[in-house]
Amino acid sequence: MKLPPEIQFYKDIRLLIYRPHGLIDEAAINKVTSVIEELEAETQAPFNRFSDTLEAHEVDLNFRYVIQISLHRRLAHAGRAPVKSAILVTEPTLVHYARLLVLLTEGSSIKIRVFHEREEAAQWLGVPVDRLETSSNPRET
Repeated sequence: MKLPPEIQFYKDIRLLIYRPHGLIDEAAINKVTSVIEELEAETQAPFNRFSDTLEAHEVDLNFRYVIQISLHRRLAHAGRAPVKSAILVTEPTLVHYARLLVLLTEGSSIKIRVFHEREEAAQWLGVPVDRLETSSNPRET
């Protein structure tokens, strides 16, 4: 599967990394959601997620859309093995949306946590921090 430039997937550590730049809008969220769902169908094995939003500086989302996509993912992932999704965020609007995601997925098989430090996210995900750093590594390894 050819991944968009903002997404990397590491098979060896079962981790998808999403690094949006600039604007995060419905199209961007739909794109990453589609990639996640394709990888879930393709691999048939659980994998964690890491969203590094430090290069995202604009948000064009609304609460209705965030609730809809969260409920969609919650239902689509029902009955699957639990996964972790760490969101690295400092931009205030994104912090609010990330915290909403935490609430909307509570009690589901998708465990989301919000982080301000990359090291804490790596520890929670159980991966080396250098794997979460921005790099020019291939998109799929």
